[in-house]
Amino acid sequence: MTDEIVAVDIGGTHARFAVATISRSKYVNLGEAVTLQTADCASFEAAWKEFSRLRGGTLPRKVAIAVAGPVGEDDIRFTNNAWVIRPRLIGPQLGLDDITIINDFEAVGHALAQADERYFEHLCGPDTPFPVNGRTCILGPGTGLGVAHLWKQADQYHIQATEGGHMGFSPLDDVDDAILARLRRRHGRVSVERMVAGPAIVDIYEALASLAGRRVTETDDKLIWALGLARTDPLAAAAVDRFCLSLGAVAGDMALAQGATAVVIAGGLGLRIKDCLIRSGFAERFVAKGRFESFMKAIPVKLITHPQAGLFGAAAAFAKEFG
Repeated sequence: MTDEIVAVDIGGTHARFAVATISRSKYVNLGEAVTLQTADCASFEAAWKEFSRLRGGTLPRKVAIAVAGPVGEDDIRFTNNAWVIRPRLIGPQLGLDDITIINDFEAVGHALAQADERYFEHLCGPDTPFPVNGRTCILGPGTGLGVAHLWKQADQYHIQATEGGHMGFSPLDDVDDAILARLRRRHGRVSVERMVAGPAIVDIYEALASLAGRRVTETDDKLIWALGLARTDPLAAAAVDRFCLSLGAVAGDMALAQGATAVVIAGGLGLRIKDCLIRSGFAERFVAKGRFESFMKAIPVKLITHPQAGLFGAAAAFAKEFG
């Protein structure tokens, strides 16, 4: 028996919608995704109505929503956009029957639990399949830094969303110290999200320019990412490489904190910087944990390449709950 639901993945910048077909306790098929800018829609309800319009005015009465923030019974307020979701009101307001609301990286965990090996690419560590039993640390840079972990035991699994992106950042060299000093003047406490989320590339770029005695004009993160990934601007390219170093260090710290037997890098930005992660010092920073270096070398690190892991995972979570 199959059923249709709306899958939604809401981040700081984008809200993605798709109609998914699910079967009992198992995700089946994800339709074409529609991406809306959160800044262009006053609220989730407005974005829902726009998706409905694009679909011809009719949507399934069941929904799975992945959100970039903590989830509970109270109002959901996003860290990086102005929307507020009130779970108790969504059903009556939108005429819905069944609703699942989960953290966006909890959704990625469901995708990880159900997607097959073709959706993963090896980054560093042993090039082996995921352990049948154990804990996988999941993190992904985007507008913020999402963190979760997946626990598996044979055919059973559980996902725990966390706010690990708000742990404090630990510098490893003089360049880290310089970037950290800039961020501390602005924010006081500096979380890892300030170093390894997409907007952080601006501070990294400006700190590297200062260290090199260069004056740079004010710019935005999108331009620096474009120049750095294209390798057309040496300073922007150096900023991207430094970002990859920091992401490796943070991923290793998260793996230690969670007792992980595997690590997965997720998110759209993770996909964009795939080649940089492989050729940069990401792997060296991941294992650079002093007395635990040999322990870290035994952990496989992979990149999830599914183009819509959040939507996939939201649909999978709904199927698991209502199947």
